[in-house]
Amino acid sequence: MKLRPYFLAAALGLALLGGCANQPPVPDWQMTADSTAQRGIAAFLQGNQRVEKLEFERARAATARTGDPVLLARLELLHCAAQVASLKLGPCAAFEALRPDAGAPEQAYADYLAGQVPASDARQIALLPPAQHSVASAANPAAAVAALQAIADPLSRLVAAGVLMQTGRAGPAVMALAADTASAQGWRRPLLAWLLLQSKSAQAAGDAPEVARLQRRIAIVESGGTTP
Repeated sequence: MKLRPYFLAAALGLALLGGCANQPPVPDWQMTADSTAQRGIAAFLQGNQRVEKLEFERARAATARTGDPVLLARLELLHCAAQVASLKLGPCAAFEALRPDAGAPEQAYADYLAGQVPASDARQIALLPPAQHSVASAANPAAAVAALQAIADPLSRLVAAGVLMQTGRAGPAVMALAADTASAQGWRRPLLAWLLLQSKSAQAAGDAPEVARLQRRIAIVESGGTTP
Protein backbone atom coordinates (compact mmCIF):
# COMPACT_ATOMS: atom_id res chain seq x y z
CA MET A 1 0.00 0.00 0.00
CA LYS A 2 1.44 3.35 -1.04
CA LEU A 3 0.40 6.17 1.25
CA ARG A 4 0.93 9.53 -0.37
CA PRO A 5 -1.49 12.07 1.11
CA TYR A 6 -1.05 15.73 0.23
CA PHE A 7 1.14 16.62 3.15
CA LEU A 8 3.59 13.80 2.49
CA ALA A 9 4.61 14.64 -1.06
CA ALA A 10 4.17 18.40 -0.70
CA ALA A 11 5.45 18.59 2.83
CA LEU A 12 8.88 17.14 2.42
CA GLY A 13 9.25 18.34 -1.13
CA LEU A 14 9.50 14.71 -2.17
CA ALA A 15 10.08 13.98 -5.82
CA LEU A 16 8.44 10.96 -7.39
CA LEU A 17 11.11 8.32 -7.38
CA GLY A 18 12.18 6.76 -10.64
CA GLY A 19 11.75 9.91 -12.71
CA CYS A 20 13.58 10.95 -15.82
CA ALA A 21 17.29 10.27 -15.90
CA ASN A 22 18.15 13.90 -16.68
CA GLN A 23 16.62 15.08 -13.40
CA PRO A 24 18.92 15.64 -10.43
CA PRO A 25 19.08 12.66 -8.07
CA VAL A 26 16.74 12.69 -5.09
CA PRO A 27 18.72 13.49 -1.92
CA ASP A 28 19.26 10.63 0.45
CA TRP A 29 17.38 12.31 3.30
CA GLN A 30 14.27 12.69 1.13
CA MET A 31 14.18 9.03 0.17
CA THR A 32 14.67 8.01 3.79
CA ALA A 33 12.08 10.47 5.11
CA ASP A 34 9.55 9.44 2.46
CA SER A 35 9.84 5.70 3.02
CA THR A 36 10.00 5.84 6.81
CA ALA A 37 7.12 8.32 7.10
CA GLN A 38 4.96 6.12 4.89
CA ARG A 39 5.78 3.06 6.97
CA GLY A 40 5.15 5.04 10.15
CA ILE A 41 1.71 6.16 9.00
CA ALA A 42 0.84 2.63 7.86
CA ALA A 43 1.92 1.23 11.23
CA PHE A 44 -0.09 3.85 13.10
CA LEU A 45 -3.24 3.08 11.12
CA GLN A 46 -2.74 -0.63 11.69
CA GLY A 47 -2.33 -0.05 15.43
CA ASN A 48 1.33 -1.08 15.59
CA GLN A 49 2.73 1.47 18.04
CA ARG A 50 6.23 0.03 18.21
CA VAL A 51 6.82 0.23 14.46
CA GLU A 52 5.10 3.63 14.25
CA LYS A 53 7.43 5.08 16.88
CA LEU A 54 10.54 3.62 15.30
CA GLU A 55 9.70 4.74 11.76
CA PHE A 56 8.77 8.27 12.75
CA GLU A 57 11.97 8.60 14.75
CA ARG A 58 13.85 7.68 11.59
CA ALA A 59 11.80 10.11 9.49
CA ARG A 60 12.47 12.92 11.96
CA ALA A 61 16.18 12.15 12.06
CA ALA A 62 16.40 12.17 8.26
CA THR A 63 14.46 15.44 8.00
CA ALA A 64 16.45 17.06 10.79
CA ARG A 65 19.59 16.58 8.71
CA THR A 66 18.37 19.49 6.56
CA GLY A 67 18.25 21.85 9.53
CA ASP A 68 14.97 23.14 8.10
CA PRO A 69 12.23 23.58 10.74
CA VAL A 70 9.57 24.02 8.06
CA LEU A 71 10.16 20.53 6.69
CA LEU A 72 10.12 19.07 10.19
CA ALA A 73 6.90 20.94 10.96
CA ARG A 74 5.27 19.43 7.88
CA LEU A 75 6.32 15.95 8.93
CA GLU A 76 4.72 16.48 12.34
CA LEU A 77 1.53 17.67 10.65
CA LEU A 78 1.43 14.45 8.65
CA HIS A 79 1.63 12.46 11.87
CA CYS A 80 -1.02 14.58 13.56
CA ALA A 81 -3.34 14.27 10.55
CA ALA A 82 -3.27 10.48 10.91
CA GLN A 83 -4.11 10.91 14.60
CA VAL A 84 -7.10 13.12 13.79
CA ALA A 85 -8.24 10.50 11.26
CA SER A 86 -8.26 8.04 14.17
CA LEU A 87 -10.11 10.44 16.50
CA LYS A 88 -7.07 11.20 18.59
CA LEU A 89 -8.11 14.82 18.78
CA GLY A 90 -6.46 17.91 20.21
CA PRO A 91 -3.65 20.33 19.36
CA CYS A 92 -0.68 19.04 17.38
CA ALA A 93 1.85 19.51 20.17
CA ALA A 94 4.92 18.53 18.16
CA PHE A 95 4.00 21.08 15.50
CA GLU A 96 3.32 23.84 18.00
CA ALA A 97 6.97 23.80 19.08
CA LEU A 98 7.87 24.52 15.44
CA ARG A 99 5.04 26.97 14.66
CA PRO A 100 7.19 30.16 14.81
CA ASP A 101 9.18 28.99 11.77
CA ALA A 102 6.26 27.44 9.87
CA GLY A 103 4.62 29.11 6.92
CA ALA A 104 1.02 30.23 6.58
CA PRO A 105 -0.15 26.96 4.92
CA GLU A 106 1.34 24.86 7.71
CA GLN A 107 -0.18 27.06 10.40
CA ALA A 108 -3.57 26.97 8.68
CA TYR A 109 -3.44 23.17 8.42
CA ALA A 110 -2.52 22.81 12.10
CA ASP A 111 -5.42 25.08 13.02
CA TYR A 112 -7.73 23.06 10.76
CA LEU A 113 -6.69 19.78 12.37
CA ALA A 114 -7.46 21.35 15.74
CA GLY A 115 -10.92 22.39 14.54
CA GLN A 116 -10.08 26.08 14.58
CA VAL A 117 -10.75 27.09 10.97
CA PRO A 118 -14.36 28.31 10.61
CA ALA A 119 -16.30 27.40 7.46
CA SER A 120 -16.62 31.12 6.77
CA ASP A 121 -12.86 31.77 6.73
CA ALA A 122 -12.19 31.58 3.00
CA ARG A 123 -8.65 32.93 3.33
CA GLN A 124 -7.55 30.17 5.71
CA ILE A 125 -9.41 27.46 3.80
CA ALA A 126 -7.60 28.44 0.59
CA LEU A 127 -4.32 27.56 2.32
CA LEU A 128 -5.43 24.02 3.19
CA PRO A 129 -4.71 20.88 1.14
CA PRO A 130 -7.12 20.92 -1.83
CA ALA A 131 -8.86 17.71 -0.71
CA GLN A 132 -10.03 19.49 2.44
CA HIS A 133 -11.47 22.64 0.85
CA SER A 134 -15.06 21.49 0.29
CA VAL A 135 -15.45 19.89 3.72
CA ALA A 136 -13.84 22.87 5.46
CA SER A 137 -16.24 25.30 3.77
CA ALA A 138 -19.39 23.14 4.07
CA ALA A 139 -22.22 25.33 5.35
CA ASN A 140 -24.49 22.55 6.64
CA PRO A 141 -24.41 18.84 7.56
CA ALA A 142 -25.71 17.66 4.18
CA ALA A 143 -23.02 19.64 2.35
CA ALA A 144 -20.36 18.23 4.70
CA VAL A 145 -21.42 14.63 4.00
CA ALA A 146 -21.49 15.24 0.24
CA ALA A 147 -18.04 16.84 0.36
CA LEU A 148 -16.71 13.95 2.45
CA GLN A 149 -18.05 11.38 -0.01
CA ALA A 150 -16.31 13.25 -2.86
CA ILE A 151 -12.84 12.86 -1.31
CA ALA A 152 -11.19 10.00 -3.19
CA ASP A 153 -8.14 9.45 -0.96
CA PRO A 154 -9.20 7.36 2.07
CA LEU A 155 -6.76 8.94 4.52
CA SER A 156 -7.73 12.46 3.45
CA ARG A 157 -11.40 11.49 3.87
CA LEU A 158 -10.77 10.21 7.40
CA VAL A 159 -8.84 13.37 8.28
CA ALA A 160 -11.79 15.46 7.12
CA ALA A 161 -14.21 13.27 9.10
CA GLY A 162 -12.04 13.69 12.19
CA VAL A 163 -12.12 17.46 11.80
CA LEU A 164 -15.91 17.34 11.45
CA MET A 165 -16.01 15.38 14.70
CA GLN A 166 -13.68 17.89 16.34
CA THR A 167 -15.99 20.75 15.34
CA GLY A 168 -19.20 18.99 16.42
CA ARG A 169 -20.41 18.40 12.85
CA ALA A 170 -20.07 14.61 12.64
CA GLY A 171 -23.54 13.10 12.55
CA PRO A 172 -24.45 9.44 11.96
CA ALA A 173 -23.78 9.68 8.20
CA VAL A 174 -20.25 11.00 8.77
CA MET A 175 -19.54 8.32 11.38
CA ALA A 176 -20.80 5.55 9.09
CA LEU A 177 -18.81 6.80 6.11
CA ALA A 178 -15.63 7.09 8.19
CA ALA A 179 -16.06 3.59 9.62
CA ASP A 180 -16.71 2.15 6.15
CA THR A 181 -13.64 3.94 4.78
CA ALA A 182 -11.37 2.59 7.52
CA SER A 183 -12.89 -0.87 7.15
CA ALA A 184 -12.28 -0.97 3.40
CA GLN A 185 -8.60 -0.19 3.98
CA GLY A 186 -8.19 -2.62 6.87
CA TRP A 187 -7.02 0.24 9.12
CA ARG A 188 -7.58 -1.17 12.59
CA ARG A 189 -6.94 1.95 14.68
CA PRO A 190 -9.34 4.38 12.98
CA LEU A 191 -11.91 1.63 12.44
CA LEU A 192 -12.09 0.85 16.16
CA ALA A 193 -12.28 4.55 17.01
CA TRP A 194 -15.17 5.20 14.64
CA LEU A 195 -17.04 2.00 15.57
CA LEU A 196 -16.79 2.90 19.25
CA LEU A 197 -18.11 6.37 18.47
CA GLN A 198 -21.00 4.88 16.50
CA SER A 199 -21.77 2.52 19.36
CA LYS A 200 -21.83 5.37 21.85
CA SER A 201 -24.13 7.36 19.56
CA ALA A 202 -26.49 4.40 19.12
CA GLN A 203 -26.52 3.83 22.87
CA ALA A 204 -27.44 7.47 23.47
CA ALA A 205 -30.28 7.08 20.95
CA GLY A 206 -31.54 3.96 22.73
CA ASP A 207 -31.01 1.78 19.65
CA ALA A 208 -30.16 -1.54 21.33
CA PRO A 209 -30.03 -3.67 18.12
CA GLU A 210 -27.59 -1.22 16.53
CA VAL A 211 -25.43 -1.18 19.66
CA ALA A 212 -25.33 -4.99 19.58
CA ARG A 213 -24.42 -5.04 15.89
CA LEU A 214 -21.60 -2.55 16.38
CA GLN A 215 -20.28 -4.39 19.42
CA ARG A 216 -20.06 -7.57 17.33
CA ARG A 217 -17.99 -5.71 14.74
CA ILE A 218 -15.76 -4.24 17.44
CA ALA A 219 -15.22 -7.73 18.89
CA ILE A 220 -14.11 -9.04 15.50
CA VAL A 221 -11.54 -6.25 15.08
CA GLU A 222 -10.25 -6.59 18.64
CA SER A 223 -9.93 -10.37 18.35
CA GLY A 224 -7.62 -10.10 15.36
CA GLY A 225 -9.39 -13.06 13.82
CA THR A 226 -8.61 -15.47 16.64
CA THR A 227 -11.35 -17.81 17.84
CA PRO A 228 -12.36 -18.10 21.52
